[in-house]
Amino acid sequence: MKTLPPGSIIGILGGGQLARMTALAAAKLGYRCHIFCPDDTEPAVEVSAFHTKAAFLDGAALETFVASVDVVTLEWENVPLEALLIVGKHVAVHPSVEVLRVAQDREQEKTFARSIGVGTAEFVILRSAAELENALKTFPFPAILKSTRMGYDGKGQVKLTTDSDPVEAWRTMGGATGILEAFVDFACEVSVIVAARADGAMATFPVVQNIHRDHILAETHAPANIDPKAAEEAEHLARRLAEKLGVIGLLAVEFFVLREPDSQGRRVLMNEIAPRPHNSGHWTMDACSTSQFEQLVRAVCGLPLGDTTPHSRAVMYNVIGDAINRWPQWLQEPKTSLHLYGKTETRAGRKMGHVTVLKGHW
Repeated sequence: MKTLPPGSIIGILGGGQLARMTALAAAKLGYRCHIFCPDDTEPAVEVSAFHTKAAFLDGAALETFVASVDVVTLEWENVPLEALLIVGKHVAVHPSVEVLRVAQDREQEKTFARSIGVGTAEFVILRSAAELENALKTFPFPAILKSTRMGYDGKGQVKLTTDSDPVEAWRTMGGATGILEAFVDFACEVSVIVAARADGAMATFPVVQNIHRDHILAETHAPANIDPKAAEEAEHLARRLAEKLGVIGLLAVEFFVLREPDSQGRRVLMNEIAPRPHNSGHWTMDACSTSQFEQLVRAVCGLPLGDTTPHSRAVMYNVIGDAINRWPQWLQEPKTSLHLYGKTETRAGRKMGHVTVLKGHW
């Protein structure tokens, strides 16, 4: 992989807050970004040098886009694979189509993880309400039904108990294919972000602990307050996933930390992966010399990876919905950094920004 010098143009598929923060990190290193997204009001557009407004499957627009950039990355793993195939004919794309094939589908995601020795919850794949009804005769309760594709922030997910109606649960899930997962009795949820270059070099941010409310990440605590052996296992498995997938860029891995090691001695089970910047990594913008966003830029441009050692402990709070009205308060708080995404419409459950509070030396 060649090194792209400052002044090169990074194409980003998607224009949300992750693309916005990536573009800002790129500018710090002297790179310019070209955003490709269907809406010209997206957060990344106003901080980027160039913008193409088009649907992700607009082949002509994609051809024009790739002619103007030196490398392409993305902020969202559900960009259509067809778009990446078009782009990839002309310029390097990170992550690759092969990585996205796994990340876009929960069946492939969990099957791949198990194939390389990464544990997951027990699961079964279903294709109809009738199959769900039949599976529930033997599957342990409680359980979680999820769409295999496109679900995020709790969307496309239904918790099932002995009183649940399989037909109604299938309708609520809303996907053509579902994955029924056994409930994991976990102590907490954590995540790890790994950066990887084309030559195999990797750098891992410390394990952090995540707190969700209404299926949306509310807080991230760095570092995670867990057994060091569990943290070591999570980091090892995250690096293994990144290596075996062939990730260039970032891979975020969410884990369940078990209350006690299971029958195979595992302390953590993989929940989901995301080959992009992750909400649980936003704290790195204020507590590390290299943020997750700068690390992505470094990885896809062939630069040396940055130092991931934090200088401070931190708590990141998502600013969701009307909570954005508290912005004057946060600006007055010591050791507090406010990051607003420039979204023009406030809605319940919508991520409007985040706040990072530094908690002393690491």
